[in-house]
Amino acid sequence: MLTVSLIVVAVFFIIFLVSVSTLFYVIKQQTVAIIERFGKYQKTSSAGFHIKLPWGIDRVAARIQLRLLQNEMTMETKTKDNVFVTMNVATQYRVNEENIKDAYYKLMNPAEQIQAYIEDALRSAVPRLTLDEVFEKKDEIALEVQHQVAEEMTTYGYIIVKTLITRVEPDAEVKQSMNEINAAQRKQDASQMLANAEKIKIVTSAEAEAEKDRLRGVGIAEQRKAIVDGLAQQIIEIKNTGASLTEDQIMSILLTNQYLDTLNQFANGGNSTIFLPASADGIEDLRTQILSALKAK
Repeated sequence: MLTVSLIVVAVFFIIFLVSVSTLFYVIKQQTVAIIERFGKYQKTSSAGFHIKLPWGIDRVAARIQLRLLQNEMTMETKTKDNVFVTMNVATQYRVNEENIKDAYYKLMNPAEQIQAYIEDALRSAVPRLTLDEVFEKKDEIALEVQHQVAEEMTTYGYIIVKTLITRVEPDAEVKQSMNEINAAQRKQDASQMLANAEKIKIVTSAEAEAEKDRLRGVGIAEQRKAIVDGLAQQIIEIKNTGASLTEDQIMSILLTNQYLDTLNQFANGGNSTIFLPASADGIEDLRTQILSALKAK
């Protein structure tokens, strides 16, 4: 009789332990639990310690993460200029806390559903753009895809936080062609820059030569003016001595002295050959020409 009582007590104790083990449940932070009663949705439990009906009457059907999730995918599509590109897309999404029931019951695999929507949106957006435009408007494409997919996923209890196009990779042959085009463009730019530099060098040299010639001309003019002024001063000084000479005679004497001084300077300069008029008439003709030139001025 005692043995039977012990068995009954043991059975009830085991039943109690089993009941207790199915009576309580704990939900972690940033997680919610879907509670079903006899297979029907009963409630959504947030983080913390909870009590439910034991023996499978109430059960935790699922535990859903509220944290931000990320889905990465790779897809291939074609641009407007018939270039096939491979695109890497990362989508960040989370469950809408106000619509957890739909997030669990309406979708079997949300990651695959989001990927399908993104592929459809990209295959609609990218073929409208050329390859260069795809690179330039990568962020705009991602934003357009994000808005389109977010609108679709809202009805299923999911929020699309961000969609990023992390890589756009054209076909290998196209990529090589683009590199060759860029290299050729850089060579062309370099040649143009070198030509412009050479042009600047030539123009600068020409301007410097012109300035040098101008300054040389100014120097010669100043030199001639100084000579004339000197001759005029000497004429005045000779007149002041009371010599009975006309201006032409004085000029002839001065020019002759200037002529002889020039010959001396020429000889002192190391020159060995000079052609001069051999006769007195020749020297007189040279003097006459010089006087005529001075009078003409």
